[in-house]
Amino acid sequence: MEFFTISMLNGLSYGLLLFMLSSGLTLIFSMMGVLNFAHASFYMVGAYVAYTISRLVGFWPALVIAPLVVGALGAVFERYALRRVHKFGHVPELLITFGLSFVLLELVQLIWGRSAVELNPPAALLGPAFTLVTSSLDGMRVVWGAAPAEMCAAADAAVRVVCSPFPATRGFMMFVALMMLVALWLLLTRTRIGLVIQSALTHPEMVESLGHNVPRVFMLVFGAGAALAGLAGVIGGSTFVTEPAMAATVGSVIFVVVVVGGLGSLAGAFLASILIGVIQTFAVSLDHSVLSVLSMLGLQLSGAAASNTFMTLTISQIAPILPFLFLVLILIFRPKGLLGTREG
Repeated sequence: MEFFTISMLNGLSYGLLLFMLSSGLTLIFSMMGVLNFAHASFYMVGAYVAYTISRLVGFWPALVIAPLVVGALGAVFERYALRRVHKFGHVPELLITFGLSFVLLELVQLIWGRSAVELNPPAALLGPAFTLVTSSLDGMRVVWGAAPAEMCAAADAAVRVVCSPFPATRGFMMFVALMMLVALWLLLTRTRIGLVIQSALTHPEMVESLGHNVPRVFMLVFGAGAALAGLAGVIGGSTFVTEPAMAATVGSVIFVVVVVGGLGSLAGAFLASILIGVIQTFAVSLDHSVLSVLSMLGLQLSGAAASNTFMTLTISQIAPILPFLFLVLILIFRPKGLLGTREG
C-alpha cells in the first residue's frame, strides 16, 4: 500500500511540474496561435537565473525575481523578433523559436558552464513534508515531517515497519502548481484583463477600436507564458537538477502534454499532465517484464525470439516511450485531444 501511495504522490508531483511548464505554452498558443519551441529553454533559463540570484539574496527572492526576468526576456523576444515574422505565417514563427532554443542553450553553457549547478532549496523545504509509517500490526498512518527513528524500528521481529518520507520540495511543487492553475483560471475567466486577452485573438479589430493595444497584449501574453516557464524552472531546478540538458529532458514531453490535452485547452493540459505523470512514474517503478504484463492481459506472443525479447524487457525500460505512445494513440483516435476544440 505504501508503494502505491508514494508512487501516486510522486506521479502527481511530476505531473503538476509538467502542468506548470505546459500551462505557459498552452496560454501562448491559445491566445496567439504560436507553438513556442523555445518554451523549455525558458524553463532552463529560469533555473539558472534563480541559481545566480539565490547565491546573492537567497531562494525566496529568486523565486519571485527569476520568473520576472524570464518574462521580460520573452516579452522582448516577442516585440523585436517574433512580431516581425508573424505576418509570414506559422512556419517562420516555429523556425525562429526553434533557433532561439539553441541560442539560449549556448548562452547558458557560455555563462554557467556545461556541468550541473546546485540550486539548493531553502531550509524550510529540506527534509520530508510528511512520512508514511506502514506497520503490519497497526496499518498506515501519516506523521508530519520526519518520523522519529524509534517509530520506524519494529520492537518485535515479527512486525514489519516501513517509513516512506515524501520530500517537502515535491509538496511545495504541487502547491505552487495548483495555485498557478487557480490563478490562471481566475485571470482568464473572471477579470477584465482576461476578457481583453481572449477577445484580442478572435476580434482584434474590435478590441483595437475600444482603445486597447493588441500588439502590446500579445507581447504581455508571450512574456507571461515565458514567466510561467521560468517559475517552473525555479521549482524544478531546486527539486531535481539544474543543468543544460534539463530543457531537452522535458521539452518533448510538454509538447506531448499540450497535444494530448488539446491544443489551447488549459484544462486539457492539466488532465494530460496528471495522466502522463502518474503513468510514467508507475511504469518507472515496475520491474515486471513486458511478457508477464501481456500474459495478465490475455495476450500471447508467437515465436521464441519475440518471447525471449519481451521476457527480458521490463516496464521500467519502456517507461520513457509511454508518453509518445500515448500521443500516437490520441492522434489516431481523437485528433482534437482529450479536451481540445481544434485539431491543430
